[in-house]
Amino acid sequence: MAEALTAIGPIWYQEDGPADAPALLLSNSLGTTAALWDRVLASLTTRFRVIRYDTRGHGRSVVTPGPYSLATLGADAVAVLDAAGVGRAHCCGVSLGGLTGMWLGIHAPERIDRLVLANTGALVGTADIWNRRIAVVEAEGMTAIVAQLLDRWFTPEFQAENPDTIAMFGRMIALVPPTGYVGAAAAVRDADLREAITAIGAPTLVIVGARDPATPPALGEAIRATIAGARLIRLDAAHLSNVEQPAAFARAVTDFLLNPETTHG
Repeated sequence: MAEALTAIGPIWYQEDGPADAPALLLSNSLGTTAALWDRVLASLTTRFRVIRYDTRGHGRSVVTPGPYSLATLGADAVAVLDAAGVGRAHCCGVSLGGLTGMWLGIHAPERIDRLVLANTGALVGTADIWNRRIAVVEAEGMTAIVAQLLDRWFTPEFQAENPDTIAMFGRMIALVPPTGYVGAAAAVRDADLREAITAIGAPTLVIVGARDPATPPALGEAIRATIAGARLIRLDAAHLSNVEQPAAFARAVTDFLLNPETTHG
């Protein structure tokens, strides 16, 4: 465990897996911490040096006043790579983490080998939707949105069959500092990368959840159609497909990152 020291505070990160394996940076979704990746970690660390971190405003990372920008969150990810001594890495992000990955592919292409963009969109929701959620958190705190988020993140079947996991994620949401959640939610609200992602040259895999109400499959299809040569796979999951379908998710990521024939064109 370590910290990347940014200009206005530390970003917490952790490394797992062989030190000499290809580096894989994991970026978490809004409202979660690096524990988002627990269900796929054992599979990924057999082949990768996994570097996962808590997004600014979440978990053990610094909480700064918002609104945050995607550029700020992207710079935090670069700071983590710098602190870990990694010049170039693969990147896999879910939801907000996927937006961060897109930002890296656009603005720091020299740091990225391959991109996995999971359950995300180049434009997610509307300003009105995000402003309403921000207003609820500011007025009532994080507990006011726990049930709503869990229903968007997980299918009813998964919730019924995995009560301990659902309880853990409910606690995770509730413990996010409202200032951090609101700051990062503003970054999602303000991000529109629909045109900018045409500049991404890294080989890209898009993962969608067939039952994802937060970032519906059409958003992933739009990313695939816009980034030249991008590939797409669909998993039977809601928003957190890496949690609902860990084996399929880890297999898709590993196959894509290690297959030399998985290139553009």
